Amino acid sequence: MSNQESQESCLFCNIIAGNIPSSKVYEDDLVYAFNDIHPQAKVHVLIVPKVHVANVVQLAEHDASLLAHIVHVANQIAQDAYHGQFRLVFNTGEDAGQTVFHAHAHVLTGEVLDE
Repeated sequence: MSNQESQESCLFCNIIAGNIPSSKVYEDDLVYAFNDIHPQAKVHVLIVPKVHVANVVQLAEHDASLLAHIVHVANQIAQDAYHGQFRLVFNTGEDAGQTVFHAHAHVLTGEVLDE
């Protein structure tokens, strides 16, 4: 896990804490989900674990059941937004397009998506 200093400056930690406004879609004790401010599909929701870990690999090592919970929440969001079909993306590392180094899943749905 990352240190306390990175948690304090982390964009997603600040969104979860309510210090930065967001358009909440879902929240429970483990995750916070909100609409992406630069959507790549009609529905583009980010699911962020409330525990601060840098990427999906660290999340899986820290708590595999939390990763499974994120998949479950993604399915719920897709069921509500678009008959259950969705794309789930985790960018891991700068070269893969990760810009916020707090693990998060992108749920994309609401239309037929290009391959």
